[in-house]
Amino acid sequence: MGILNAIVTSIAPIFIVTSPVTSYADQIWAIHKSRSSAGFSLDIPLIMLVASILKVYYWFGAHFSTALLLQALLMISIHLLLLHVALTNRPQTTHHTPFSPAPTARPYDFWQWRMARPYWSFLTYFAGTLLVIQVLLGTTALFMPYTELLGFVALAIEATLPLPQLYANQKRRGCKGFRVSVIGNWLVGDVFKMWFFFASGSGEGGVPVAFKLCGVFQMLCDIGLGVQWWVFGDGVEDGPRIPSGTGFGEKVGDEMRGPGDIPLDWEKSRLG
Repeated sequence: MGILNAIVTSIAPIFIVTSPVTSYADQIWAIHKSRSSAGFSLDIPLIMLVASILKVYYWFGAHFSTALLLQALLMISIHLLLLHVALTNRPQTTHHTPFSPAPTARPYDFWQWRMARPYWSFLTYFAGTLLVIQVLLGTTALFMPYTELLGFVALAIEATLPLPQLYANQKRRGCKGFRVSVIGNWLVGDVFKMWFFFASGSGEGGVPVAFKLCGVFQMLCDIGLGVQWWVFGDGVEDGPRIPSGTGFGEKVGDEMRGPGDIPLDWEKSRLG
């Protein structure tokens, strides 16, 4: 078991550092190739950018594993690119919300803007404000408690990453537009990440408890996404699937259905 732990703790940092690329490169390419970000939730880059920026500032107080710091820096780069591609290829819609036909209003239309500039302005002001606070508190007794708070906030935010997609998939009873490669990479990454987290210490250069707690919650959410993809697939586009008593080969709209099909909503619902 000790040898296996040694192997995992040696390989896992490489996987952790490169996980932003392996997880999201296919999603970026799919959006660029199809010229549409339909089905992709803009809240994903929001969550990951905010969480990763906070984690970078958290490192200055916690000095956790270098692999996790490098992952956060690469995650910022990847999600800036993903946000750019998603904004550039937004579906044309008469609704204010970029990715939802039945939008829920947010204060000041936060992260639902039609123009791209407010997204970049928010991220710039957010990172700049944190930098100013970091400099002001850097030589005070409040610095360590402040960075600890940043860490818990960052990881709590990151743990919510799958929730917007879970909600969108459940609402439209389908995973169309969300790449199965992303789900697969998340699940494989969770296995390596959890093993690495719990095999490493919690001191300097190790993995703080906050990472472990939020990692467990996120893994459970990722499993939920996997179950949704297994149950719903891409969902129904042109008509509902309803139980059939006459055997396979019947159609509802343009969809083939069989005796075991599950009823779905008539109205098409797509986050995108």
